[in-house]
Amino acid sequence: MMDIIQQILNAGAVVMLPIVMFLLGLILRMKIGKAFKAGLMVGIGFAGINLVINLLMTTVQPAIDYYKSLGTTGYTTVDIGWAAMGASSFSVPFAAPAILLVFGLNVVLVLLGWTKVLNVDIWNFIHFLIPATLAYALTGNLWVGLGTAVFLGIITLFFAQWIAPKWESFYGLEGTTCSTFSFITYAYPLGWLINWLFDRIPKVRDIDVSLEKISDKLGVVGDPAFIGLVVGIFLGCITLQPWTTVLTMGMGTAAVLVLLPKMVSVMMEGLAAIGEGAKAFMKRHTKDDRELYIGMDIALALGDPTAITVTVFMIPLAVLYAFLIPGMTYFPLGLLTVIVYMVPMISLATKGNVFRTLIGSAIYLFFVEFCANLFAPEATMMMNATGVSVTGQITDGSFGFNPAAAIISAIHHFFFAGVAA
Repeated sequence: MMDIIQQILNAGAVVMLPIVMFLLGLILRMKIGKAFKAGLMVGIGFAGINLVINLLMTTVQPAIDYYKSLGTTGYTTVDIGWAAMGASSFSVPFAAPAILLVFGLNVVLVLLGWTKVLNVDIWNFIHFLIPATLAYALTGNLWVGLGTAVFLGIITLFFAQWIAPKWESFYGLEGTTCSTFSFITYAYPLGWLINWLFDRIPKVRDIDVSLEKISDKLGVVGDPAFIGLVVGIFLGCITLQPWTTVLTMGMGTAAVLVLLPKMVSVMMEGLAAIGEGAKAFMKRHTKDDRELYIGMDIALALGDPTAITVTVFMIPLAVLYAFLIPGMTYFPLGLLTVIVYMVPMISLATKGNVFRTLIGSAIYLFFVEFCANLFAPEATMMMNATGVSVTGQITDGSFGFNPAAAIISAIHHFFFAGVAA
């Protein structure tokens, strides 16, 4: 059983998500054909989202290659990227039991009425498996790792429920919420705080730059496609690309802003059917007409033009921070591919205000890079504990944007690292 689960996890979210949705549909007593189609549409939509995100990363790759050449040989810590860090966390002995426990407890809590969120985003369980693996690596205790994973999995449900009404309203994703632990427990609260502070600064609080309002006032010039074109060209120009590459980057970014919302709508076709099945199930098994939110990946929010636009500006800023933050030993090449997932919760907190999202994302990105650099020793210890042999020191953005990983690392770094040494 555990081997089958591990194989499905290894296949990735594009394969795993439709299987999970199909099984969920059957549990909710949907007809087999309807459950199958719902799972298929969710999988197709998610595959489409991944294709468009890959288009975005291919589009900005010339800029990333340019930044690689900026004298980065002096950085001694390797940024291995979230994919390697996340995959390694699935290899620890308690990973499969933790997934089963978290999902099982989630179902029980839903039936008891203690939460309205059913988290089916199993691939993103890496967001609490990473800090759990870190806890295991630092203590050598498997039960500490398992307990950490289960605790964070349950905490995720309550944060997901907290943001659900805002998520539904802003992104138009009815019946869903975001259950990606790192971003709902850190990026959104930080964005909310920054937005709250802006509301209390005279004159500054009146700056309301939303792409929707720009589009209404400027017509085609304010259209997301045009904005994407301009932003892509800007990134190409500041990284000194040939004029043909500049135009390609502009067209690529424009295509992303147009295609992402369409891919999300395909995914929502399947999710809507699952949502209807969930409502019917809850009516049959509870006395009240209880709401149920399906916990989904942060990727659903990437249809937001503000998030994509701000992401493009954050890429050069991330590189600039690498030269400005004192004591930096790593160049954030892996982090550049994650920024697109870091921004949407800031945008949600500011209700799509581009100005506030830019400022909030810049502050957030600074802390992420600072912590990822500071906690590189802990990241290296974690990777070694998974059985993956690494030479030298490594790190990943997870140690900056995952609050649990950052807190566990901080406790070890400031209170126990000297003792261990």
